[in-house]
Order: sequence, then structure tokens, then C-alpha cells
Amino acid sequence: MERPARPAKSKPGASTRASAKAQKRARILQAAAEVFAERGYHATRVSEIASLAGVADGTIYLYFASKDALMVALVEDAIGRFFEVLDEEMLSLHTAREKLARIVALQLELLESHRALAEVFTVNLRETRRTLRTLIVPKFQQYLDRIADVVAEGQRRGEFRTDLPPMLVARAVFGALDGVTLTWALGRADMGGLRRAADVVARVVLEGIGR
Repeated sequence: MERPARPAKSKPGASTRASAKAQKRARILQAAAEVFAERGYHATRVSEIASLAGVADGTIYLYFASKDALMVALVEDAIGRFFEVLDEEMLSLHTAREKLARIVALQLELLESHRALAEVFTVNLRETRRTLRTLIVPKFQQYLDRIADVVAEGQRRGEFRTDLPPMLVARAVFGALDGVTLTWALGRADMGGLRRAADVVARVVLEGIGR
């Protein structure tokens, strides 16, 4: 009779090393957001990001192949974390109106808590090459799909007008949020400004598409 295979044992300290690596990667991404926001994407040097992150220049390339790859990772990481929070909060909401209002508020709340990231999304991405933006499009499309799904849900339930294409509504909502964030980030960026704006944007959207 064959003996059951023993589960592989993790090497001592493996989890600690993985945690340290993840923390260093997060520190690099945080530093990248701040330097991109301060200097602009094209003017930023990888060495500046490394200096702010407290790592050697070469360490950056152990995690990211290039500055472009670093920007893509920064955007994907931020949107991924946003999706995690969004998915959790959607579970406690029951109507499409509540869900759409929360999407609006959550995006602005998270960007207000990280001004550098707000500038990356609204300013720096516009500075990048088309080829780089193409790499990031799928993540943004996933977000638009989520908004459109909520709109379609509201239409099925009779909460929203049915004469409006869900994806077009999703793009309009995202465009409004992007514009509000842009003017906030390039202005005084007063704390609480985006949270207050969220109420107005949500009201305008819901009154426009509501029945």
C-alpha cells in the first residue's frame, strides 16, 4: 500500500521573506505615486523613486522591468484594492440606487485619501504614451463594466430609465468623477471636498437616470 504523500513543508522564514518583499513592493509603489504626482511622469527618474522608497536603484528593477511597468503596476494595484473594497460593500446594499451612489462616493473618498494617486489617475496617465495607456485600459474597462451592470440592474428592477444604454451611462459617471477629481487635485485639494462633491454627483446622476 502506498503511503499518502506528506504535505510539503514551507521553509523556515519563507513567509517572513514574502511579507518583507510585499511591503517593499508596496513602498516602491507609494513612492512612485508621490514622485509622479510631484514631477510628472516623463520627468520622473527611477532613481528618484528609489531614493524616496529607501531602496537602491537596482532594487526597483527586481520588482518592475521599467518605469512603464511600474506605472502599470501602480494603476492595477490601486484599482485592484478599490475592487476589493467595492465588492465587500456591495454585499450590504440592496437597491441599484444605493449601489450606484456608493460607487460614486467610494471612488472619491479613496482618491481624496491619497492625493498623489488622484493626480496619477487624472493627470499623469494623460502624459503617458498611447502604448502604455493601452496596457491599462482593461482594468478601467472592468470598472466601467461594474458600473454598467449596476445601471442594467436598476433598469430591470424599474429603478432607472430603460432608454439609456448602461455602458454610456457608466462612461458619463466615470467622466464626471474624473473631472471632479482633476479640478480638486490641481486646486487646493481641501480635505472633505471630494466627499461633498460625491453627494452632488450622485444626486445629479440618480435624478438624471431615475424613473
